[in-house]
Amino acid sequence: MWTVLLNIYFPTSLPLKSLFFSVFNQVLGFYKGVSASVFTVSLISSVSFGAYRNFLCNICKLRYGTADAKPSGLDVSLAGGAAGAVRVVLMTPSEVAKVRMQTQRNPHSSITSSQPLSKPKYRGSLHCLKVIAKEEGFGGLYKGCSALLCRDCSSSAIYFLTYSSLCDWLTPAGKNKPGFLVVLLSGGSAGVLAWGLATPMDVLKSRMQVDESGQHKYKGLIHCARESIRKEGLKVLFKGLGLNCIRAFPVNMVVFVTYEAVLRFTEHFTNKK
Repeated sequence: MWTVLLNIYFPTSLPLKSLFFSVFNQVLGFYKGVSASVFTVSLISSVSFGAYRNFLCNICKLRYGTADAKPSGLDVSLAGGAAGAVRVVLMTPSEVAKVRMQTQRNPHSSITSSQPLSKPKYRGSLHCLKVIAKEEGFGGLYKGCSALLCRDCSSSAIYFLTYSSLCDWLTPAGKNKPGFLVVLLSGGSAGVLAWGLATPMDVLKSRMQVDESGQHKYKGLIHCARESIRKEGLKVLFKGLGLNCIRAFPVNMVVFVTYEAVLRFTEHFTNKK
């Protein structure tokens, strides 16, 4: 479509066409592998928060005899860690596909070049998963799972504990539900703290998932951490920390506002029955 439009408006301007395609391909590169994440993010978020809520209710039933009891910090942390483990099982294949797509170098066509270009190894997220399963077996879809478990279980425990603690601290006495601004601040802060803890494992996870069949650069999580630190220093574990935290605050404000809205809607609907 873009080629047709360019030919209509600029039929003889080859330099302009080349510049357009160069810029367009570079911008497109920022979104490699995003379809796998977009496709699964809603499902994973729903399952994660649903799992957390169910784990917390069951923990309260076991400890206090009722699901409506006020949970302790330990209860929230355990439920959050368990929810993180559930999320890992669901999201690891899409994470592998996203990282492989983002790190492969795709040849881009040029207006002035007549040489045939080789096809990229992965033509899309689903094709990427299919190739990995074929070449590396089912285990290839779960590369980096150990790092993901360490990342998500710990960060999810901190995530929900921070949110719960801040809501309790900032909510005035006599109110049993946090206000809108409290939810925004608590949710954003929880996201920043969780990503601060998760970033080192996220770096190691990505490095392990890039390791394709036949390379075997890393033998496992400990080996990956040791080799990365030996070659690039301890700071390598905190690559992307600033961007992760900047992104985490607004994203998790929205996430927890939505979470609270859904909880209150379902409670209201249940009480009406």
